[in-house]
Amino acid sequence: MREWRRIIQARTGEEVLARARVCASFWPIFRGLQFTRPLEAGTGLLFDVRRESRSETAIHMLNVFYPIGVLWLSAEGEVVHSALAKPWRLYYGSPRPARYFIEALPDVLERAAVGDVLQLDEVVE
Repeated sequence: MREWRRIIQARTGEEVLARARVCASFWPIFRGLQFTRPLEAGTGLLFDVRRESRSETAIHMLNVFYPIGVLWLSAEGEVVHSALAKPWRLYYGSPRPARYFIEALPDVLERAAVGDVLQLDEVVE
C-alpha cells in the first residue's frame, strides 16, 4: 500500500502538490525518478530519510530524462534549499541539513521558496 500526502503552504493554505508519494525505505529512495516518464502536473515524490542530513538527502539525475524541481525541508517542514535539477547531472544537495526532499515538475519552485513552511497533510484515497 502506498502512502500519499498533500503538500500545502502552512501560512496561506495554498496547495504546493496535490499528491506526493511518500518514499521512506531503501528501494523507493534509491530508485526515485530513474527510468520514469515525466510526472503528471500536481504530483511528485516526498522522500523522508527519518533524520536531518546533508549526505542522505543529496540526489543525482543519472537516468532521469527530464528536469525536475527539488525542495529540501527541515524536520519542521521549512524549505531550507531548492534547485532546478537537470538530467544527467551528478549531484544536487542542500547546504543545510534536511529531513525531507520533494521531487516534482519544475513549476513546484514557483509555489514554494526557501523560508516557506510546508505541511505534509495525509491524503485519503
